[in-house]
Amino acid sequence: MAYPRQPLFAPNGAVATSQPLAAAAGLAVLRRGGNAVDAALATAITLTVVQPPSNDIGGDLFAIVWDGERLHGLNASGRSPAALTREIVLAATDRRGAEPVEALGGAQASGPAMPARGWLPVTVPGAPAGWRDLHERFGSLPFVDLFTDAIGYAERGLPVAAGTAATWAYGVAGHVGLSGAEFAEFDRVFTVDGRAPEPGARWRNPDAAGTLRRIAESRAEDFYRGRIAAALDAHAARTGGFLTGDDLARHGSTWVDPVRVGYRGHEVWELPPNGQGIAALLALQILDGVDLAALSPEERLHWQIEATKLGFADAHAYVADSERSPVPAEALLDPAYAAARRALVTDQAGEPVAGEPERGGTVYLCTADSGGMMVSLIQSTYLAFGSHVVLPGHGFALQNRGLGFRLDPDHPNAVGPAKRPYHTIIPGFLTRDGAPVGPFGVMGGHMQPQGHVQLVSATVDAGRDPQAALDTPRWYWHAGRIVLVEPELDPGLVAGLRGRGHEVVVADRPAAFGYGQAIWRSPSGGYVAGSESRIDGAMLGW
Repeated sequence: MAYPRQPLFAPNGAVATSQPLAAAAGLAVLRRGGNAVDAALATAITLTVVQPPSNDIGGDLFAIVWDGERLHGLNASGRSPAALTREIVLAATDRRGAEPVEALGGAQASGPAMPARGWLPVTVPGAPAGWRDLHERFGSLPFVDLFTDAIGYAERGLPVAAGTAATWAYGVAGHVGLSGAEFAEFDRVFTVDGRAPEPGARWRNPDAAGTLRRIAESRAEDFYRGRIAAALDAHAARTGGFLTGDDLARHGSTWVDPVRVGYRGHEVWELPPNGQGIAALLALQILDGVDLAALSPEERLHWQIEATKLGFADAHAYVADSERSPVPAEALLDPAYAAARRALVTDQAGEPVAGEPERGGTVYLCTADSGGMMVSLIQSTYLAFGSHVVLPGHGFALQNRGLGFRLDPDHPNAVGPAKRPYHTIIPGFLTRDGAPVGPFGVMGGHMQPQGHVQLVSATVDAGRDPQAALDTPRWYWHAGRIVLVEPELDPGLVAGLRGRGHEVVVADRPAAFGYGQAIWRSPSGGYVAGSESRIDGAMLGW
């Protein structure tokens, strides 16, 4: 497939995301005098209505904000219920068997795994609190004004976009066979006559409109301590869930300092664990010590894949809730450790294993405004429609982020009460000599860190604009030596990788390779933006 889209050049501000109506909501806020955070929030809130298979009110959020002087990070991910234990999960898994899950790629070890659907993988939704906390620190327009488009689409309905319809159909197919009382509301809210809506079909969700209105008017208090919280508590109690009103009331976002590595005169920033952004940083730090320009295209691609595999091996071994388990992030990002990992790369495909450092279906959006503020924000319920548990009368699904936990009791990311799991969604940001270049992200579970590596390399190494960098044919490492590549990748490179021991599969499945956006600050003023051509992506500016 061809990706003919051109980059957007905008003098005053820009919004880029995976659904045009959500991008338009953010642009409308910029044009009304809102800043980049206001625009990001309007976009994110609207995405819960216009792209519900990928994100919803019951999901999580992470963000990086450049305020004009420095970066701020927000971890708005939720924790597991206080009543959830490993023993409860194991007992349930023994009764019904483990579910096959591909989303984490090599993250899950052999043996029993967390269930993907139902109450067991449900964690406290962090997105509503994240919206409030970002607005409280940086917002300029009234909070309620940022919900206007989302509530309007939910009440009056909208035609479903083509890319969203494909994900929707995948999610509805995954609902087949789910018969517990906790799943009873799903069909009423998310199907039309029992089926996923076709592209262009009109769909509305008036229950979600009411929920969003209560979140807006209460600044999310109703969600965590009011009527919505009480409804969640009651629904869980009725249908065998573990989430309680106390779990919701205890929830809080965490402001964090982003972490970085240098890459060829630039700095690449991610949020610290419990997110997997450190996998991208580990890979880029390995690659920073390699003269890629002196290598053949085949060798460059081989090095990128092998460095990414090593980054993932360490992330899967060490990433956990840093408030509950020590995560050796500083040691992992030590240049000496990167050099030791770099020495493991040979001219043949390897099987990645974790090192020993010294101890010490998601949506993405980015925005920028005329004052220089920029936002990188990612939001998700994880797999399509998350847990498939829908709160009756409220129109939203709960995430299944607990799927990121391990059942190995000795692993730092072992399932347990009141813990944040290993999280796949990661916002990125690029600077050069301390000055902002801009926000970027590539959604798609296990694809995300490797998408970040490929986007940064296409930008820094190849000098491509954001759209051209996003349109570069991608590869996706799943596990072992298996690498999926897009059909557009040079057949000579495919043959060369196979000669190096990579088990290359040419896959014409756009979703496997993630969907991304980026906005770079233009040296001559204004911004240049790109948005995903593999889905209904859009970038708008003014």
